[in-house]
Amino acid sequence: MTQKEALLDMSLKTDTQLTTLRGLQFWLYATNVLSPFLPVYFQTKGYSSGQIGFMMMLGPLLAVFFQPVWGYLSDRLGTVKKIVFLLWSLSILSSIGLFAANGYGTTLVFVTLLYFFWLPSLPLMDSITIRATERRGKSFGSVRVFGSIGYTVVLIVGGILLGKWLGISNLSFIFWAAWVVPLVLLFKLRDEPASGERMSLQSLKPILKNKSFLWFLLLVFIISVPHRMHDVMFSLYLTEAGGSDSLVGWSWALAAAAEIPAFALLSRYLHRVREFNLIGLVCLLYAVRWLAYAIAKDPWILFALQAGAAVTFAVFWITVVHYTVNILPKQLTSTGQSLLAMVFLGFAGISGGSIGGWLEDRYGGSSMYVFASVVSLIAAIVFFGSETVARRRREAALLKQQ
Repeated sequence: MTQKEALLDMSLKTDTQLTTLRGLQFWLYATNVLSPFLPVYFQTKGYSSGQIGFMMMLGPLLAVFFQPVWGYLSDRLGTVKKIVFLLWSLSILSSIGLFAANGYGTTLVFVTLLYFFWLPSLPLMDSITIRATERRGKSFGSVRVFGSIGYTVVLIVGGILLGKWLGISNLSFIFWAAWVVPLVLLFKLRDEPASGERMSLQSLKPILKNKSFLWFLLLVFIISVPHRMHDVMFSLYLTEAGGSDSLVGWSWALAAAAEIPAFALLSRYLHRVREFNLIGLVCLLYAVRWLAYAIAKDPWILFALQAGAAVTFAVFWITVVHYTVNILPKQLTSTGQSLLAMVFLGFAGISGGSIGGWLEDRYGGSSMYVFASVVSLIAAIVFFGSETVARRRREAALLKQQ
């Protein structure tokens, strides 16, 4: 090891970058306290399930078309920090308009702007976390787990405050309070250099020509539609079953808490399994989980079913992030994460929210979860089938080499 490498190694061991990132992950996901409570907040304003589903998903849909732009700019300019600061500032400004709005049209505009600016910051923070953990020999999940912890803590506290003292009409105060710490921590964050060549339009070609990755994104879309439908509609489904505003907070906190072991441990063992087989298994578990939601009528049973996130979403998300990092060149990390988020939060989001709202309005909440179960079963078949085809191609290639 050269003196320069030794100094770099020493600096990585003594710096506080990972500590800062843990704090940022904690508080960034804490600001997502809006997601489970906004549908209930909108319901008190007199909006229908279809209107709420559309409002919650229009922002992600529009963000779809700009999500790769933020990732490209980050890779091209070599900075995540400055772009994230811009996005967060615009998100907070949009939230002021949202909570001041009265009519449906004005509310739609500001909630769309809020998610349009906030959502792209998630894959950007994931990309800088991936770079930082790789340089320091740590797993991405060991840092990302703090996002689930933050989400859990703030949902519990927020649910208690809203249920006993503040009321859902004062949701804005919890949301704004959650932004204080991440904005401070962002100033301590240092940009992580990307390995490989500097980003350019020419370097995007590997993504556009990578048929395996494009097929993977299509499969992610299929399994994400029911999940994103659940994200938008579950709070309404639970309140209609007799659950309180406080139970809404506790149910989402349970889901986030259940994810923590998976985020903390799974990254260590992913190299031992084929990603498509693992996701196929997750799809089967999703199918069973959604069917249980369709059958259950008691709010406390619905609450308990939220623990299923430990073996569904947590495993799914860590695995798809891991696959994206491995299949793309290092300099395309931010862009790849943005494309993944574009599919999950954008395309799947608007599809899931719209379908869920339509089904709930016409056939009742149970129909949403029957639909989700069927789609998840189809996704499982396609993932397992894709892995079988890929294995046969690998075996054929080995035979040719021999």
